[in-house]
Amino acid sequence: MAGRRLPYAVFDADNHFYETREALTKFLPAQHKDVIRYVDIDGRTKIVVRGVISDYIPNPTFDVVAAPGAQEEYYRRGNPGGKSFRDVMGKPIKALPAYREPGARLALMNELGIDRALMFPTLASLVEERMKDDPELIHVVVHALNEWMYETWSFDYEDRIFATPVISLPIVEKALAELEWCLERGARTILVRPAPVPGFRGTRSFGMEEFDPFWRRVVEAGIPVSMHASDSGYAQYLNDWEPTREFLPFKPTPFRMVAMGHRPIEDAMAALVCHGAFSRFPDLKVICVENGSGWVAPLLHQLEGVYAKMPNGFLEDPVTAFKRNVYVNPFWEENLAKLVDTMGDDHILFGSDYPHPEGLRDPVSYVDDLSGLPSDSVRKIMGANLAHLMHTSDDFALAA
Repeated sequence: MAGRRLPYAVFDADNHFYETREALTKFLPAQHKDVIRYVDIDGRTKIVVRGVISDYIPNPTFDVVAAPGAQEEYYRRGNPGGKSFRDVMGKPIKALPAYREPGARLALMNELGIDRALMFPTLASLVEERMKDDPELIHVVVHALNEWMYETWSFDYEDRIFATPVISLPIVEKALAELEWCLERGARTILVRPAPVPGFRGTRSFGMEEFDPFWRRVVEAGIPVSMHASDSGYAQYLNDWEPTREFLPFKPTPFRMVAMGHRPIEDAMAALVCHGAFSRFPDLKVICVENGSGWVAPLLHQLEGVYAKMPNGFLEDPVTAFKRNVYVNPFWEENLAKLVDTMGDDHILFGSDYPHPEGLRDPVSYVDDLSGLPSDSVRKIMGANLAHLMHTSDDFALAA
């Protein structure tokens, strides 16, 4: 479909590619070849992680996918007719070449009116949680994925598509080595899961001083950290109330929709604030992608209240730290004007989630939900803010 042209550069903070079947396996060392496998069950292909079939992604080959924006009305207006989730998703389509490789994607971006985009993996979000008892294995599989991503997409394709290599943090020295590998190949941002970090003695917060060498190097490199919605391991808490085997984003229940909400990203940001990482590294920039913004005001209210009671527990005003270090990609259906009042217009980023079904069919239509804001604020949100974070020009725009 042809999108509209805006009179300024459009930088989409949330685009996705669909991995091929070899994405997690092509570069795995021989001794780990059986960690990731695919099996056919009743005519459907399933991914097997360490011998366990996962239903996290219903079709992990992505040969057939939901149409872009299939759920747009569902998220914007709800489901008054009570349609089934399958009906809401609509008729599937064959994955386009533009979902698989950068040349075709660039042509599609031209049609859609998108100048630049962060490009996130889709399947990658299942890796860490399903290997959290083996930190060394996580690093091996994540590196294999990054090698495939670099070979297929590069990390900076014509200064317009910025694929986001994954960095897992269980062993800090290995995380630093992976970061250097990515930086040497032109990575302009990295993807870190908003979740407790697995370790040999259990999980812990990445806001702890243990991780300071990693955050210090990120700041030195001058790149932002992207934290995209993922499987953050919260099924273990929800299972105490409503048992199931794993987190299944395409099989939601009312309880899980209510109870989980924005907890992972809210807790991740609270950890970085309360455990001091943002204060020790005031130049660390974190982009919260596809997590919405409904959690921002409640978290700031909580931080304000705790700071009033425990001022000595913080290195600085926690609200100040959050607003300085955090950039938010709100959902289009949220109250964007209210978020601007809370955060200011220079820490808000447009993201369409294209081509996922819960995203926008026409990415640039996001601008319609910014109506009523000053034109300069709209320009910032639609591209200039992210251009500043990514050290790219914000006056680059497609020819009409």
